[in-house]
Amino acid sequence: MLRDAEKTIGNLIDKQKVALISSVDSDGFPNTKAMLPPRVREGIKTFYFTTNTSSMRVAQYRKNQLACIYFFDRRFFRGVMLKGVMEVLEDNASKERIWQEGDTMYYSKGVTDPDYCVLRFTAESGRYYANFQSESFDI
Repeated sequence: MLRDAEKTIGNLIDKQKVALISSVDSDGFPNTKAMLPPRVREGIKTFYFTTNTSSMRVAQYRKNQLACIYFFDRRFFRGVMLKGVMEVLEDNASKERIWQEGDTMYYSKGVTDPDYCVLRFTAESGRYYANFQSESFDI
């Protein structure tokens, strides 16, 4: 089913306007949230998102880095789940790398806003669904 996972999955991801990210709460339950798509994607292994340092999700990732991200194409009923770890990055280089014009709408103090951070997701494995079939894969 997946001849070229990187190309097939990369194309699916690039066309989506929403990413679902999951973290684990203090009781061990999964928590899922819709996010804007990743700002930067390095293949299907590494993804960079923006978020508020003060958010519940950041607190959860600081306690438990296990994470999952999911992208889906409603029109063709296909999707990909990636499992891995999420790191919270607050260094200037990471923040500047994905900063975009207009981000002051969310982070009023600009790229150095202490409430602005970067989430870096690194995938270890995944599962792709299309045409009523699923396939697991390692990254």
